[in-house]
Amino acid sequence: MLINETKNKVWHGKVKLADTFFRRFKGLMFTPNVNYALVFILPAETKANASIHTFFMLQSIDVIFLNSAKEVVDFKKAKPWRVYMPREAAKYVIEGPSGIIHALEVEIGDRINWMVENKTKKAVPSPSNIINGSPFKRINRTIGLLNRLMNSEIMPP
Repeated sequence: MLINETKNKVWHGKVKLADTFFRRFKGLMFTPNVNYALVFILPAETKANASIHTFFMLQSIDVIFLNSAKEVVDFKKAKPWRVYMPREAAKYVIEGPSGIIHALEVEIGDRINWMVENKTKKAVPSPSNIINGSPFKRINRTIGLLNRLMNSEIMPP
C-alpha cells in the first residue's frame, strides 16, 4: 500500500522492497505485467544513485523520487528504453504500474509512505528419506546400542 500522507490518498496495491544490490539491479526488468509497486532503498541520497533506466521494460511505469524525509522531489511516467534522473537528490525511488501518480495525486513536496505486506516464510521440506529411511534408523539403532552399553545393560559385571 502506498500512502500520500499530505493529501490522505491511498493506493491499495502490493508493495515490495528492493533493498539489496541484486533486488535493485533486477528492479522491474523483464516483468511482463507490473501489478505491484517496487520501493528502491538506495545506499546514498544522490541524483546519480537515484537515476534509473527502463531498458528491458515491457511497458510504461510511474516513477516517484523521494528524499530521505520521504518527500517527493520528482515524478515521471517512464517509457521503455529510456534513462531518467531526478531533478534533486533522492534516497527512495518508487516504481509501479501506470496510474499510481494519478491515484495518489502526487505533487512535488508531498510526503509518501508505504506498507509492505508481510511475507510468509516458506516451510523447508524435510528430507524424508533421511528421517524415515534406513540411514537414520541405523544411526538410531547404533545410538540405542551405545546407550545400553554405557548403562551396562549388555556388558556382564
